[in-house]
Amino acid sequence: MTLLDEVKVSLRLTTDDVGITSEVEELIASAKMDLIQAGVNEMLVNVDDPDAIIKRAIKTYAKANFGYDNQEADRFNDAYVMLKQHLSLYGDYRSVDDAT
Repeated sequence: MTLLDEVKVSLRLTTDDVGITSEVEELIASAKMDLIQAGVNEMLVNVDDPDAIIKRAIKTYAKANFGYDNQEADRFNDAYVMLKQHLSLYGDYRSVDDAT
């Protein structure tokens, strides 16, 4: 299963609507960029099949930012921020430039 498919499942989406798929792809790209800007190693983020904790961060980011009437957005955003902080501080995930 691709990362896109996994994120769509986590969002409980069953449609292949091009507009919705495009929005989910943008959320994935935004999550990856946000993780990289926080200091997470780009090579670990931009792989076809990232590890479980990076996937969880991307899915949580998508859950926090998908849709207009999302009553759980704040809760998911808080969870995403904690995952991002963990990844950016943990040595195995830090970018090579930050590892010194």
